[in-house]
Amino acid sequence: MARQLAKALIGRKSPQPSQLRSVQFHPSLSYEDFVRGYRPSASGLILTDVIFLQVVDAARAQPDVPHVLIIEEINRGNPSQVFGEMLTLLENTKRSRAHAMELAYRKLPEEKIHVPDNLYVIGTMNIADRSLALVDLALRRRFAFVTLEPMLNKAWEDWCRDQDFPDDVIALIRDRMLALNETIAQDRALGPQFRVGHSYVTPGDDDIADPKQWFADVIDTEIAPLLEEYWFDAPERARDAADALRAGL
Repeated sequence: MARQLAKALIGRKSPQPSQLRSVQFHPSLSYEDFVRGYRPSASGLILTDVIFLQVVDAARAQPDVPHVLIIEEINRGNPSQVFGEMLTLLENTKRSRAHAMELAYRKLPEEKIHVPDNLYVIGTMNIADRSLALVDLALRRRFAFVTLEPMLNKAWEDWCRDQDFPDDVIALIRDRMLALNETIAQDRALGPQFRVGHSYVTPGDDDIADPKQWFADVIDTEIAPLLEEYWFDAPERARDAADALRAGL
């Protein structure tokens, strides 16, 4: 979805490679990996611009052309450590030469950098991950947030029919997943952000001979283990919820 949004912003189904870049954040990622840092070469350490400044340079070189950087799992990195000065320069009110800043690593004595306004940054995150802290407030106020909901809607039903799922099986999957998600949303230890997404019960393009058995397999190998993680301190709740999904299959 992030890539589709990026293509819509760019206005092309097949953007140039320099127009659409992506990176995944992780706990060990640093400023030197994302913005600028020293890299080994045959002649020693060289100060090197990495993905963010590469995208900035590409956007500045084509000021009338939108450029997009997608950051997967943006909340897995340490924003202060990874973005550095870019955390300030990302603000939409500071996207001009007048707000250019010196970087921690400068190639020239008085070099200053600004982020052009034709560069869009899209971040994705999973807010239900227990291993992550709350989103850094300095990062939060620089982004608009959109929550993606589980959607067992008409589009999902139509897709399942296209995969030759009978209407009664589609209704069974929908009703049971909605009931499960309501239970999860009402649990004070979990909440709506832990609801199970529709991707778990959306068939691919492969032929599925027995849709009910396919759903049973998804429960056993994907959803039930997830519920065991959710209710690790109440295994009977996880077992009951999984049994409710399997009933009659």
